[in-house]
Amino acid sequence: MPELIWNGKYDDNGQIAAPPRTALPFQTVETVNQSAQERQMALAAASAGANPQWRNRLIWGDKKYVLPSLLNEFAGKIDLIYIDPPFATGADFSFRAQIHPPADSEDANNIPYEYIPNLIEKIAYRDTWDGGLDTYMRWMFETLAMLRDLLAETGSIYVHCDPTASHYIKAQMDEVFGNDYFRNEIIWRIGWVSGYKTQKDGWIRNHDTILYYTKSPEVTFNKEFIPYPSDYRRRDGKKPTGKGMPIEDTWNCNQIDVLDSIMIKSFSTEKRGFPTQKNETLLERIINASSNPGDLVLDCFVGSGTTAAVAERLGRRWIAADMGRFAISTTRKRLLSLENVKPFYVQNLGRYERQAWQIGEFGDAAQQQAYREFILDLYKALPVQGYRWLHGQRAGRMVHVGAVDAPVTLDDAQAAVDEFRSVMGSGADAPTTAGVDILGWDFGMEVDTEAQAVADAAGIALRLRRIPREVMDQKAVDAGDVRFFELASLSVKQSVNRRQRSVELTLDDFIMPLDGVPDDVRQKVTHWSQWIDYWAVDWDYQNDTFNNQWQSYRTRQDPKLQLSASHSYEERGERTIVVKVIDILGNDTTRRLEVKA
Repeated sequence: MPELIWNGKYDDNGQIAAPPRTALPFQTVETVNQSAQERQMALAAASAGANPQWRNRLIWGDKKYVLPSLLNEFAGKIDLIYIDPPFATGADFSFRAQIHPPADSEDANNIPYEYIPNLIEKIAYRDTWDGGLDTYMRWMFETLAMLRDLLAETGSIYVHCDPTASHYIKAQMDEVFGNDYFRNEIIWRIGWVSGYKTQKDGWIRNHDTILYYTKSPEVTFNKEFIPYPSDYRRRDGKKPTGKGMPIEDTWNCNQIDVLDSIMIKSFSTEKRGFPTQKNETLLERIINASSNPGDLVLDCFVGSGTTAAVAERLGRRWIAADMGRFAISTTRKRLLSLENVKPFYVQNLGRYERQAWQIGEFGDAAQQQAYREFILDLYKALPVQGYRWLHGQRAGRMVHVGAVDAPVTLDDAQAAVDEFRSVMGSGADAPTTAGVDILGWDFGMEVDTEAQAVADAAGIALRLRRIPREVMDQKAVDAGDVRFFELASLSVKQSVNRRQRSVELTLDDFIMPLDGVPDDVRQKVTHWSQWIDYWAVDWDYQNDTFNNQWQSYRTRQDPKLQLSASHSYEERGERTIVVKVIDILGNDTTRRLEVKA
């Protein structure tokens, strides 16, 4: 069989270079739509070592970490895979963010702007082309190899692509899956052509290609038909019998098979702001044909959430992943808008991914100093010696660098402030300004407000800044594209009625970092609520996972946002409530409240 060769396909020993397969544990950061009773049952099952009830999974992370981490549990168990991976350049990496009117406004006008995702998202996808076609081929081959290992023996995989690389991908899929298991090259006509496209010289491109492969001869396939039109007649003039016209491998190519792309429909209610978003009807056709109710569907480039939403609606189990925060936030809202959506998990690789990076870059835990000096250099600070909690100095301010495997706590902030007070004005590396910067990957709940109070009492100007994921990407580091952002600030009022065992929460203020938001857009924002896209409440936080029990969010059809929420408890008692806010760029901020109700 002819073979496609690219630079980097073979190692120095003449063997096909194996993709990196670092398996990391997933962290469940949120459970969505799970009742209090279901939550207790899940906790009891986990503590007893029993297999918990299945939960669909929405995973934030790069497929190069997500797919190997799925293999231990799901190798040979995925019934259907659909992916629509990136193929071109800029259009794949931006989305149309919407700034809505204030929460209580009747004004329906939105302020749209094109938001470019953070550098870690852009670099990860643009790396697929950074070294030309060879780099893309290596990236895609590694992806296909891991997807084959995840696919069940009776499973199917559909790869959605355009003419940029479809011919190369077919040759790769022949090699990975075997050319005997090539089933179809589906041509999807995008729809009617208008506007600037009609002015193009030469043939007008108006289709995508979907490559359909299986893993074995035995495969799940449910033949689909399009109902005959009421006026359809056979050649003999009689009405047809049977289920209808069988669907061919050319879709949306006649008046009966209507499957136009939503992206050419100005008023489609499906649109979520992604320029490459696909139709629900397209995914319905694929999922109905190549899976049965209860089967497991995977999409590791889920984008706007179409695959997960359709799989949920059709009674399939699903795993959906994406490395974009906005994609995860959009998919979560889309799922919540479905009637009777089943509980699902939101997961990431969190500290485990960072630990793997730290060990790979700096060695074992004994190399903490090398790690801290690396972060300090990116922060443009100089390392200092002789202190336990203060690690560097920048512009006269002292700097504390948080660990990769734990959030910054109030105790950390207190220790840094206390040490600062003891060394102020003494020694060669002593600070010259009453200020401390604390850098952390994560921050414990309420650390921002509580640490600020500690610093204020000591007369110290405190700044809390988040260490970005970009520090783990060498290309971002080399390009100088690493920026440390201040934490967003959230204020929540509470009103407790102990007689009725109820509590009401009201969002009072929200301040978010505005990096990436154009100045002209900032000037049009008149109220802090316009920065909020979604917020949720865990009414009885158990110091484990945020259990999303109530939420309010904006959609294109209903851009209003509730700013208050109330809840009644069956019994009186002291409880912890956690509020989570998602801003318009997909970043989350939490606030913890203690109540007696």
